[in-house]
Amino acid sequence: MRRRPKRRDAWLIALGALLALAVVGTFLCRDTLRAGMYGITGEEDLREQIKGTVAWALIQLTRPPLQTAPMTPIAHAGVNPYGVNVFLEQEVEPAKVDLALRMIRDAGFHWIRQEFPWEDIEIHGRGDFTDRRNEPPRSAWEKYDRIVDLAERYGLEIIARLDNPPAWSRADGDARGTLAPPDDLNDFGNFVEAVVRRYKGRIRYYQIWNEPNIYPEWGEQPVSPEGYVALLKVAYTRAKAADSDCVILCAGLAQTLEPGGRNMSDLVFLQRMYDAGVRGYFDIMGVMAYGLWTGPTDRRATPDRTNFARPQLIREIMVRNGDADKPIWATEVGWNAVPPDFPKPAIYGRVTPEQQARYTVEAYRRAQAEWPWMGVMNYWFFKRATDTETGEVFYYFRMVEPDFTPMPVYEAMRQLTAEAPTVYAGWHQEDHWALSYVGRWVDVADSRAVLGGYRRSQGAGQVRLRFAGTDLDLVLVRGPEGGAMEVFVDGRAAATLNLRADAATPGVIVPVAHGLRAGLHDVAVYATDGAALDGLIVRNRPGAFAARKALGLLALAAGALGLLAVPFQARRRA
Repeated sequence: MRRRPKRRDAWLIALGALLALAVVGTFLCRDTLRAGMYGITGEEDLREQIKGTVAWALIQLTRPPLQTAPMTPIAHAGVNPYGVNVFLEQEVEPAKVDLALRMIRDAGFHWIRQEFPWEDIEIHGRGDFTDRRNEPPRSAWEKYDRIVDLAERYGLEIIARLDNPPAWSRADGDARGTLAPPDDLNDFGNFVEAVVRRYKGRIRYYQIWNEPNIYPEWGEQPVSPEGYVALLKVAYTRAKAADSDCVILCAGLAQTLEPGGRNMSDLVFLQRMYDAGVRGYFDIMGVMAYGLWTGPTDRRATPDRTNFARPQLIREIMVRNGDADKPIWATEVGWNAVPPDFPKPAIYGRVTPEQQARYTVEAYRRAQAEWPWMGVMNYWFFKRATDTETGEVFYYFRMVEPDFTPMPVYEAMRQLTAEAPTVYAGWHQEDHWALSYVGRWVDVADSRAVLGGYRRSQGAGQVRLRFAGTDLDLVLVRGPEGGAMEVFVDGRAAATLNLRADAATPGVIVPVAHGLRAGLHDVAVYATDGAALDGLIVRNRPGAFAARKALGLLALAAGALGLLAVPFQARRRA
């Protein structure tokens, strides 16, 4: 009588077959497998790809899926994502400020993140906005007014970073560091209110402080989540008093693994911020989204790694603390192209200028395609005012040299921003930047609507968009003035919708296209007078997508085994 194989034997047979297939497959599709491993590890070296794939597989087996609530309606997420950091206040010649902003506009950026240093505006004492450091005295606002004027001329929105206290705000001056917070938080509140009031209607977005979880951004002292929350509460309250329409960004937290003291893990710091009562005192969470030592496709999101995937962990903390409806903006993102022969350690990682360009484009694409809660990502940085810092590692993030010679990343971003915008999977609002409106549409405030408002057509109108997915729902408003909509997907009629009803009801989800092929689809919505859009929902059909993903992951695992097995077999034959 033949013995029935035990379950363990069956697994061993299956594993042996898989390994044999992997070895054969490795020779046949080595490049494809390596591209696949790059797609989950962000590594380009073969050895690191194999190690990274194994590490990633272990993460999938041992950690629960990340809880990022991707199908949550979120304000300020569906904005133009292209931003860049600038240091325009350091430019001596106004013509260079003009040229910088013109080049930024020509590269397709919509946002600039510009510091408004407290110490450079309220220089000599409380309420004193006159600059007397040089003769003749002049308004300390003059320089910043010029930046705001030029940004408006070139159609750029400003994210104003408010920090860097003057020495007079501390009784011990700069003894605790030039970046230490003020003794009286109301002094900072006064400054924030003065800036917001001055630029009301011209600047809407303000970031409060920068990287308070690392040295030296909190001065020569231990960092304090509780101290930062206290400062943020004052700043938020005073800013909203000056302009109720302004939007407040929490400081971007630096990626670090240290437990505390002068540097504290961004994850620990954020949770302690929530424990200190930060909820309700910011509109947008800031993050640092540097790739550092791996590329933008690295999917190993764990607390012990600093990589481009790390914002997902910040998002998970926000969801856990009841802030799923708040977006994240990357205050800084980039890769460092420090030369190979540079004498100082490559503390921010090292890539070639060509990799820097490619990685940056891939980062923006990944964030748009996979993270519906991510809004603006601000490249770090456009240029420095002079070349005196070429001996510093951070200099090599630059997009343009001080003489305005562009690096490869500038042209790469110019090409990316010229591409047609796309709506990816997620719950998106009617003001999403990828939606194009034709005709007259008005925004209507309504507390019953998703996020408090919708967009209504006055007369005949159209909405056009491109989405990537398999399913599309429109979030509409039914009511006495509802009107009608005809929806076409890829040139074919998909739905005819009568939106009239006895009572006004916003937030009605109406499926218009389901089970499409995975990929890009063009949508045209023709609306009659009174038709209103309250948002849209894009999904990927889980069945086919999950099956393809599972097969792809199995192939990658097999490929990694094959790549490991080939040199082993070669050594045995030798």
